[in-house]
Amino acid sequence: MASSKPFISSSFSYETLEETLDIKAKGAELLIGIPKENSFNEDRIALTPEAVAVMIANGHRVVVETKAGDGASYSDKDYSEAGAKIAYDKKEVFECEILVKSAPVSASECELLKPNQTIISPIHMAIMKRDILQKMMEKKITALSFENLKDDTGHNPIVRSMSEIAGSAVMLIAGQYLSKANNGKGVLVGGISGIPPTKVIIIGAGIVGEYTARTALAMGASVKVFDNSIYRLKRLQNNIGVRMWTSVLEPKILAKQLKTCDVAVGALSGDTGRTPIVVTEETVSNMRPGSVIVDVSIDHGGCFETSRVTSHEKPIFKKHDVIHYCVPNIPSGFARTASQAISNVLMPLLLETGEDGGIDHIIWHKLNIRSGIYLYKGSLTNFFLSERFDLKFTDLNLLIASKR
Repeated sequence: MASSKPFISSSFSYETLEETLDIKAKGAELLIGIPKENSFNEDRIALTPEAVAVMIANGHRVVVETKAGDGASYSDKDYSEAGAKIAYDKKEVFECEILVKSAPVSASECELLKPNQTIISPIHMAIMKRDILQKMMEKKITALSFENLKDDTGHNPIVRSMSEIAGSAVMLIAGQYLSKANNGKGVLVGGISGIPPTKVIIIGAGIVGEYTARTALAMGASVKVFDNSIYRLKRLQNNIGVRMWTSVLEPKILAKQLKTCDVAVGALSGDTGRTPIVVTEETVSNMRPGSVIVDVSIDHGGCFETSRVTSHEKPIFKKHDVIHYCVPNIPSGFARTASQAISNVLMPLLLETGEDGGIDHIIWHKLNIRSGIYLYKGSLTNFFLSERFDLKFTDLNLLIASKR
């Protein structure tokens, strides 16, 4: 049998292809909606009038629901003068392609969401509900959370700012409830010549613990800090720059110190869920009558066994004659400062989103923003949430790559 010759056609030509580079998309006009928050203890607003003015000067549109800024002492007039449109109907705000909120999405707001919207808001892991998450998935929402959003240095800028505010506020709060005006012991936080300083115990050496320690030291108090992370204790000492009394969380030492303190601060962070309880009810019952507990970690369940959630309207309760202040979301009590801090992070991010041609493009170009995305076009991309609610997890990097 004759061997068949290879067939060569002149119509084929084999050439190398030109390399195609990833070119940034042209800028997009963003339509941003800021609804009024109706949730418990939430007075912050995510963009200040100054930030809105910058967005509008850069060709974007902003719709603000009437009275949205009231909690932070920003009026509708402030926003309309900045160039925003004031909406008297919540539905109009929810027509916007990007929603910027200072509280998590509520069940009633889920009904108003439009398919393929983008939401930038906190999620409050500890109180997140599965049905809200599922509704957002059904509507193919892309969602970015404050808690997990990272900046170029790998830090969480909004969480850090809120922790700085909470830490700085703790000693002001404690001072208030130690004074006689609020039926306290009548003790001045800090100390004056000839009188031993007020004793402050801080449990947790994170950002909240550091800023509490700074304020307490500035007031002249004696400060002792407990944390199980030697790294965090070292960092706190280095940042504050003075030699401090620090210890790992050893129950007997902690109980002994709490017995004689005037102020105890719970500043442990619950990274993956509930904060561990490190102070038992028995230890609290041995504390001095009239001493004050400020449990900042109540947002994640609290680290004192006697803690229970209170509100800004009724912030304290007494147990074993010890005053407990357990208001979640302390920064909201200083809403104007907190709003400015959130706005300082979000405004540059939104400007960049516009320049990059929308949220899809900025996620592609900026790796650090991916850490904040927990929903992408309806797919759940946060591993912790998928584990907790037993929902399907999808890797965000694979999702983005498949859509390019």
